[in-house]
Amino acid sequence: MSAAEGPLVVGVDTSTQSTKALVVDVATGRVVASGQAPHTVTSGAGRESDPRQWWDALTQALRQCGQAAHEAAAVSIGGQQHGLVTLDARGEPVRPALLWNDVRSAPQTHRLTEELGGAKFWAERTGSVPAASFTVTKWAWLAEHEPEAVRATRAVRLPHDYLTERLTGQGTTDRGDASGTGWWASGSEAYDEEILAHVGLDQALLPRVVHPGEVAGTVREGHELPFSKGTLVACGTGDNAAAALGLGVRPGTPVMSLGTSGTVYAVSRRRPADPTGIVAGFADARGDWLPLACTLNCTLAVDRVATLLGLDREAVEPGDGVTLLPFLDGERTPNLPNASGLLHGLRHDTTGGQVLQAAYDGAVHSLLGALDRVADEDADPSAPLLLIGGGARGTAWQRTVRRLSGRPVQVPEARELVALGAAAQAAGLLTGEDPAAVARRWDTAAGPVLEAVERDEETLARIAGVLSDAAPLLERGTDTA
Repeated sequence: MSAAEGPLVVGVDTSTQSTKALVVDVATGRVVASGQAPHTVTSGAGRESDPRQWWDALTQALRQCGQAAHEAAAVSIGGQQHGLVTLDARGEPVRPALLWNDVRSAPQTHRLTEELGGAKFWAERTGSVPAASFTVTKWAWLAEHEPEAVRATRAVRLPHDYLTERLTGQGTTDRGDASGTGWWASGSEAYDEEILAHVGLDQALLPRVVHPGEVAGTVREGHELPFSKGTLVACGTGDNAAAALGLGVRPGTPVMSLGTSGTVYAVSRRRPADPTGIVAGFADARGDWLPLACTLNCTLAVDRVATLLGLDREAVEPGDGVTLLPFLDGERTPNLPNASGLLHGLRHDTTGGQVLQAAYDGAVHSLLGALDRVADEDADPSAPLLLIGGGARGTAWQRTVRRLSGRPVQVPEARELVALGAAAQAAGLLTGEDPAAVARRWDTAAGPVLEAVERDEETLARIAGVLSDAAPLLERGTDTA
């Protein structure tokens, strides 16, 4: 503790692939200690994880933090959104969690949208049109395919809720993560009784929604984590809302996150409701809104293409004739849950590096297509695009985003922004500050600004044309790669 200038807090990111923990000095934002441990995800028809892995990974990550974790005064957990965690009467998982990128609920998505008034109803009621990633569609899938699991369920949680509840013994969530379920009404900021009744889910099974700045509980006795009894626990939030906190984002600033999934979002003071379904009208973790568009296929898909070609992920080459739509796991934006990848325009002289560049182009095209819808009406279109996530430091990703956006790009030097946002949320409990203001005080968004280059309209038009021509084939889910 002697090296810290103020109290310490812990911020956690329980993501798709791993759990990361940071111990942060509240006064300076300096990361005093860190730890990380992996999860496993099934790779069959669905994407599932045993929630108990997340707790084990959290335990390992905190042990790596050493004595600093023992000294923390507060903790907060950010986590992957949308995942369906079903618990029995003992608080044990009924079955593995259905993760956000499990798209088996695509048929239920279509049915729910039509049965309850169509896309406009859902957008106005919940802020979003359901996608196969949303929790409400996963519950509907479970009810149809595993009714015995539904009958055994006594509590329904999101991934970050599960860990917070094991810390405190209290079932809580926050508005940011609740807004991604599909059964939380953004207008009233409460669970939607009509939607819950339609999908046969008792509201008593859901966690209490904790308000921004409210303490979710304190660390209970009888756990194996290096926290003292009584350590404050913040409400936590979903990963994108946590990253927005970690950046201290102000309304109108556009963010592109390059991870397993790709997202574009901006904080807004206006409640979003996009009936096209392109933009999800999420709440943020503070009291504002976080209009967001998400693609399922981003860094993982591009890395898979590189592996198939036997290339390093940076071994791209320029080319003007090949198009690759990297929809390896279906897709959310555009909404093509049954799609597979599509490669178009091969010639004898096409190189592997050109195919790899086409994979980058295809992934970034999907994200940029939603950026204008996400951006606040008052946003400056020439302002730097904040580029974050695991891909943000990759040269090929940076060049592709700059070339296809025509905008300057800023790459924050701070790493693990979800965990930093959770840490800022925990710090706000101690200081009474707005967590975003805490992050701005920590200067987490600082980083080099890469100047704008001319926008590559030709590539954008070519990808759009291929996507339009291939839409019927993609919608059928035919193998096209």
